[in-house]
Amino acid sequence: MQRPRPWVIVPGIWDSEPEHWQSRWQDERAARDARVERIAPSSWTEPDAPDWRDAISRAVDASDAPPVLVAHSLGVLAVADWLVTEPAVADRVAGAFLVAPPDPDAEAFPSAARGFTAPTGPAPVPTLLVVSDDDPYCSPGRALAFAGTLGAEVRRIGPAGHVNVAAGVGSWPEGRRLLDGFADRG
Repeated sequence: MQRPRPWVIVPGIWDSEPEHWQSRWQDERAARDARVERIAPSSWTEPDAPDWRDAISRAVDASDAPPVLVAHSLGVLAVADWLVTEPAVADRVAGAFLVAPPDPDAEAFPSAARGFTAPTGPAPVPTLLVVSDDDPYCSPGRALAFAGTLGAEVRRIGPAGHVNVAAGVGSWPEGRRLLDGFADRG
């Protein structure tokens, strides 16, 4: 039996609290086989895009095999940027599982994260963008435009808010099934 691919967890602004699905999944994975890394930028509260790019690179480089990037919210924009700016990405990661992108042009976008931008080019690895139909930080139309720019597969999950603790998704078993199916393809 093949070992599951490692993951790199890329949370959004302020990191993901312990009750967030990303943190729960990370804890479960670490308890089973420890093939999970979490980015550690120095700028969680005043996010700096280059700092987050460097943090993604460090976490990817710490993986024992090409990981799947598992990003939420601002982490989606950080991963989209990393995928088009970092060299040899296709050799370093297996894919990107992106959930609930925020729209940097939207009024609700945090002013502290203004250095982050919408995706600018195609992802060089398989990418799945998970979109909520009632995300307060990004309209479905804008998220679909991001997917088009990335060349990403899209999975619309209906009304799920920002797919976070406040939206009540808990450990989000549906999302875990999506990630497992996506990661198993490669």
